[in-house]
Amino acid sequence: MRRVVVTGMGALSALGSDWLAIEAAFRRRQNAVRRMAAWETYKDLNTRLASPIEGFEPPAHWSRKQLRSMGRVSQLAVRAAELALTDAGLLGDPLLQSGNVGVACGSSVGSTADISDFAQMLLTGNSPRLNANSYVRMMPHTTGANVGIFFGLKGRLISTSTACTSGSQGVGFAFEAIKHGHQTVMLGGGAEELCPSEAMAFDVLYATSRRNDDPGSTPRPYDRDRDGLVIGEGAGMLVLEEYEHARARGARVYAEVVGYATNSDGAHVTRPEEETMRVVMELALKCAGLKPAAIGFVNGHGTATEQGDIAETRATSALFGPRIPLSSQKSYVGHTLGACGALESIFSIEMMRHGWFAPTINLENVDPRCGELDYIVGDGRRLEVEFVMNNNFAFGGVNTSLVFRRGR
Repeated sequence: MRRVVVTGMGALSALGSDWLAIEAAFRRRQNAVRRMAAWETYKDLNTRLASPIEGFEPPAHWSRKQLRSMGRVSQLAVRAAELALTDAGLLGDPLLQSGNVGVACGSSVGSTADISDFAQMLLTGNSPRLNANSYVRMMPHTTGANVGIFFGLKGRLISTSTACTSGSQGVGFAFEAIKHGHQTVMLGGGAEELCPSEAMAFDVLYATSRRNDDPGSTPRPYDRDRDGLVIGEGAGMLVLEEYEHARARGARVYAEVVGYATNSDGAHVTRPEEETMRVVMELALKCAGLKPAAIGFVNGHGTATEQGDIAETRATSALFGPRIPLSSQKSYVGHTLGACGALESIFSIEMMRHGWFAPTINLENVDPRCGELDYIVGDGRRLEVEFVMNNNFAFGGVNTSLVFRRGR
């Protein structure tokens, strides 16, 4: 079994695309939630809130040919991958086309504009906007395919279209591909473009926040007065690399991936299961060869939904007890769905590196039904830890847990 390290990271979020900007917003306790004026046209949609990436445009050096196959979600994924490869010092390296580099990433769905074009064909019989690239832009594996094609990757292409665990499974499957000797380097992560259809998917479940006139006060993970989640937009990609290869080329090591696990509830398509949430964390610890006491911080999924918050925190408390510090960055950027597992892995690594962990904002009164934990609030927390865990959970009963060790 080979060791796997993180040598590059690229993030696109509503708070910015570099850690300095993102951390500054965390320290200001400032979220990126906005009232979406364009959503007023959707009369049956109760929420008007989201966390969009403002002003994103494809880089000028991308060609028209490259852009033809990319909807917005793929543009976000490819740009995050480009930032991560640049950060790792691998952009343009012949290694990328050697067959020793692959990609594992996904999103909840492909680009919804193209899905809409196909829907128009079915509804009206007319298809004026469909072209040779329409399906490529909407297909479930559009992010992984476009990342692979853009950089000429000839290794494994693993699609992880598992809603809110797409990003964390991307990182986890990339880790496994290197650990078991199948690849030398992998890009792992996920992306999601903002669409009102995604807000409606949760709205019909009464799971979205309706504090439309007070965007700064929501979402409220783990809080007694939460009223639902807020949809966000983003992308996160990590360069994972076999340790000896990274060492030989003098690469900077942000962290080591030491544990990963994924399982399924096998019970209900939308209701989370506390027991299997706890089990996935135990399996990740077993993969890492660690006891619960070794973990210094848990990055919670923290959707600000009643069933999710309660099940997750009770599972975490059952394994770690009340001493474990926990927070959720969804209180800042909303729920970025297919991107959240990758973005929150990046946030976890950066917070561990810098020894400061952001608080969960809007958490004023912990729901007494939640598990007993050390919820980080206020101005955040200075912590020197060696291991952090990042947990994510998705519709369909998909659970993931990642364990990172501080880079040396």
